[in-house]
Amino acid sequence: MSPLRRAGGLFAAVLAALTVAACGTSSTDTSAAPAASSSAAPAAASATREVKDATGTLIKVPAEPKRVVTLTQEDLDAALALGVTPVGITNGQGLDKPPAYLADKVQGIPVVGNLLQPVIDKVVEVQPDLILAGDMQDQQMLDQLRKITPATVVTMAPTDDWKLSFMGIGNTLNRLDAAKKVLADYDAKVAEAKSKVEPAEVSIVRWNPQGPSWMEKRQFASFVATDLGLTRPKAQDKDGTAHSMPLSLEALSDIDGEWLFLSTLTSDGEKALAEVKETPAFKELKAVKAGHVATVDGSVWSTRGAPLAAQVVLDDLVKALAG
Repeated sequence: MSPLRRAGGLFAAVLAALTVAACGTSSTDTSAAPAASSSAAPAAASATREVKDATGTLIKVPAEPKRVVTLTQEDLDAALALGVTPVGITNGQGLDKPPAYLADKVQGIPVVGNLLQPVIDKVVEVQPDLILAGDMQDQQMLDQLRKITPATVVTMAPTDDWKLSFMGIGNTLNRLDAAKKVLADYDAKVAEAKSKVEPAEVSIVRWNPQGPSWMEKRQFASFVATDLGLTRPKAQDKDGTAHSMPLSLEALSDIDGEWLFLSTLTSDGEKALAEVKETPAFKELKAVKAGHVATVDGSVWSTRGAPLAAQVVLDDLVKALAG
């Protein structure tokens, strides 16, 4: 059985488990959460549910959360896709502001820090009753956040694909049925997109100051490409969830393919890419010679992924390949 098929089986199993969890009984929680400061929200009796977070920890969360804080753009993306507007958010990956593709949806929402680096006082100010903490691994920070609200949930495990993480967030927000519909809509859009593009070999690359890194097959944007029926160059046919080590100019052939999708995350990366584009090694790539190079938004393509970002990647792929 192939790794991707095994991943599909895992997704089905987790989906079934989440469905069972969502059917658990609610309880009334009358215990006050430890206050981080005198400005924290007053404790009040409320119905709660117990969910299992991405670390396997059982956590009580509000049955109907009203004041959600998101600490990653994946949490933010997922919440917005489920119709939940957070009361506090963090800046996007590699950015000093929220991600551009979500900008029109988050106007006026307080920014409480950078990606996975919240400012505790700012989190306290927005009085959350639920914090979606992404793949937070800083136990000291988690402990501080759980003094603000015990309902602080790690939503992503290192090896989870974006659909698994999204379903977990849907369960945490008590919107599992809505999450299933979002994924069904995504599948329908993929099916429609397949009718517009021919099968192709695509290279997916992020350019760093040190050089280009290609994305492994289970990284977010790669997953979207696979959903669309696209293949990867032989050098990139690795079933992992990360990026390769930066390549030297002598190894640029590893990023070649029928199509080359390029992104950057920093101004230094943009500068390095601009310089390399003028080199003979880059100009000799078959994708470059064919004019099959598409520049895409690294703050979307290089994330852990969520439904609204998946739509952006899907649109980028179709625009290039069907254009």
